[in-house]
Amino acid sequence: MDLGVISVRYARALLKSATELKLEDQVYKEMQTLSRSFLEVPELRFTIDNPMLSKDKKLKLIVTACGENVGELTKKFVALVLKEDREKTLQFMAASYITLYRQQKNIIRGSLTTAAPVSKDTEDRMRRMVESKTKGTVEFKTEVDPNIIGGFILEYDTYRMDASVKSKLNKILTELKK
Repeated sequence: MDLGVISVRYARALLKSATELKLEDQVYKEMQTLSRSFLEVPELRFTIDNPMLSKDKKLKLIVTACGENVGELTKKFVALVLKEDREKTLQFMAASYITLYRQQKNIIRGSLTTAAPVSKDTEDRMRRMVESKTKGTVEFKTEVDPNIIGGFILEYDTYRMDASVKSKLNKILTELKK
């Protein structure tokens, strides 16, 4: 069976259970932490895939990778995944849960890149603007990139607004070369 299909099925079942128990927000945070753990600690994947490591040790390791105060539902889910020998797909299950949760809650990811740090007020205004256009909640990430010289780059969903000085200068250079 396809890796993506398996991951989505497990994630959908977890989201359904979490929603029924009103724990979907907690599980969302735990899946985000687990997903981040897989990205930040590449050895985690190799360790979990190791057939010599006992299921009990894998369970403890994965639960630790889910963060602090992990709920019983997540622990039971991980135990089920291990019981069914699906630990190789756990990273994809976590990513699928995050995606399904965001769809269910109408959460859009957005980012704001500026040349210098912006105030919390400016960030909040940009977030509210995006929320008013998307009619959803926005998970906003701000970055500072001095290479854009000035202005900002706002991205959300499939939309991108590049109001950076760097892009304007590049546009002028392109016009001059014609």
